[in-house]
Amino acid sequence: MPGKRGSAGGGGGGGGGGGGGSELPGAGAPRQRRRRRKVSCFSSIQLFLVSECALMLAQGTVGAYLVSVLTTLERRFNLQSADVGVIASSFEIGNLALILFVSYFGARGHRPRLIGCGGIVMALGALLSALPEFLTHQYEYESGEIRWGAEGRDVCAANGSTSDEGPDPDLICRNRTATNMMYLLLIGAQVLLGIGATPVQPLGVSYIDDHVRRKDSSLYIGILFTMLVFGPACGFILGSFCTKIYVDAVFIDTSKLDITPDDPRWIGAWWGGFLLCGALLFFSSLPMFGFPQSLPPRPEHAGESEQAMLPERDYERAKPSNGVLRHPLDAENSTTCFQQLRVIPKVTKHLLSNPVFTCIILAACMEIAVVAGFAAFLGKYLEQQFNLTTSSANQLLGMTAIPCACLGIFLGGLLVKKLSLSALGAIRMAMLVNLVSTACYVSFLFLGCDTGPVAGVTVPYGNNSTPTSSLDPYSPCNNNCECQTDSFTPVCGADGVTYLSACFAGCSSTNLSGCSCLSSVPAENATVVPGKCPSPGCEEAFLTFLCVMCVCSMIGAMAQTPSVIILIRTVSPELKSYALGVLFLLLRLLGFIPPPLIFGAGIDSTCLFWSTFCGEQGACALYDNVVYRYLYVSIAIALKSFAFILYTTTWQCLRKNYKRYIKNHEVKPSQDS
Repeated sequence: MPGKRGSAGGGGGGGGGGGGGSELPGAGAPRQRRRRRKVSCFSSIQLFLVSECALMLAQGTVGAYLVSVLTTLERRFNLQSADVGVIASSFEIGNLALILFVSYFGARGHRPRLIGCGGIVMALGALLSALPEFLTHQYEYESGEIRWGAEGRDVCAANGSTSDEGPDPDLICRNRTATNMMYLLLIGAQVLLGIGATPVQPLGVSYIDDHVRRKDSSLYIGILFTMLVFGPACGFILGSFCTKIYVDAVFIDTSKLDITPDDPRWIGAWWGGFLLCGALLFFSSLPMFGFPQSLPPRPEHAGESEQAMLPERDYERAKPSNGVLRHPLDAENSTTCFQQLRVIPKVTKHLLSNPVFTCIILAACMEIAVVAGFAAFLGKYLEQQFNLTTSSANQLLGMTAIPCACLGIFLGGLLVKKLSLSALGAIRMAMLVNLVSTACYVSFLFLGCDTGPVAGVTVPYGNNSTPTSSLDPYSPCNNNCECQTDSFTPVCGADGVTYLSACFAGCSSTNLSGCSCLSSVPAENATVVPGKCPSPGCEEAFLTFLCVMCVCSMIGAMAQTPSVIILIRTVSPELKSYALGVLFLLLRLLGFIPPPLIFGAGIDSTCLFWSTFCGEQGACALYDNVVYRYLYVSIAIALKSFAFILYTTTWQCLRKNYKRYIKNHEVKPSQDS
């Protein structure tokens, strides 16, 4: 008993001593709790996901907004189409210049802060994009009705009369300018946007993948890319809103204007969207500065090492005695900036020597090439194939294709999570998705409308038996009309033939009657109506096309998340950010830049009639719809087929090494739960 009491007493004394000794730490406990609460506020990967989604949404919005106002910029600053093309591509130039360096060196830095800095730079670029409007003179237009433009009724000027002509064409040509300071400022602003976007995706994806359970990674990444794709829908909606506001609405009384947004002289407030996007980018970047360099580790991360089916790491030192490999850019490995830069080619070679890594990146490039090329001209395709207006085509795309693609990306990530797919399972899913979406593209070959009879282009005027090779839109019935070929305003005649304009139909009245070229119908019925003549069965084909396009957009987008998952599962953990940088670099070099050029050149080769402007060849006024459809869709099918071959090669490489893959690195589904 004494012993017990002594023991108890000793225990009590020890407890008392402990209590006394812990009095100082106890006094600091509230401060420690406050510190923990302060840190925990930004120690949530879910909060980081929300912040990253907001930033990527703003990035996607500003990129699509630029596309929606390119024609407005062209008219506001007298730019040529080639000039606005340079503006649009300047973003890629700024991004390509730094993406490898930011991805590689950013992996060892404070990734959230680098992402935040990138967002601030993007915000600055967006604000600079709006600056030209405030540095130049107010927009001025010629008052009064323009015969050519308001209703698209370019009627015949009988007997060569020019009393009702529009603006002097020579004056228009003299006023065209190739470049100016505003043009250069727009280019510089887009370069800044591209530079700022560099760390957002590669560092954001790698940060998320480092701090979530592997089975949850696909869902998080799927949500991330869903927001990036949803951004363009917001950008086009914002563009349609801003262009309905007059460009100088903040400087003048718009109630005194005698033009409306439907008038071709109207210039919308293109700059407003850039100011709004700049504010969104700035405020969505601020939370990034509150996140730590790395979040507290989760206990379930144990054993979730990455698969590294790579050659020996010849760019690293030998293992130290403790068995831990250091990152090649650690201070102990290299001391100068030049030595650090010399590591990049070795690491790039190290990554590209992995057949799985190389094949999955090239497959992703082919998939993105289809999106970049096919989608870039999809609005134009709908206009030509199904006789839709530009606004109708854009609205349909915004309400169908883009939301379906967002849903597909989200479902792709969700399926990878729910099915607990390994890298091998993810590649099988990508192959299946590719096959189904390719089948949808094949069906597009049979869903379209013919060009139909067009006077002087596909069929001769009236009852003439002119050979097809000798067709000419100018005919004796319109020779004295001084018809213009700088624009295409088609009309449908009572004879069921499409004419390039009311002028080419010989119509001398603005009510589109008395058209002398309609010789096969009575004179009192020789009238035309605006637009092309409808093709039989075209409406049904369009509805079918729209349904298949929704399915194709959703299913095709489901391959995006599995592809990214495969990539980050087949590289060393310390090279994950750099591997994503290589992915985004090649996506831009191979997936975004060449395809629009290839698709555009192919589409131009199907042109039947070119417009002229200032004595030079202008835009295509009329296409051979059948050849257009076959060529346009066939290019997409070829790219999808090449992607399937690359997916198959990736699957073979993974299956060949699957036993080693499971044995060394792959976590079985039961271990993830």
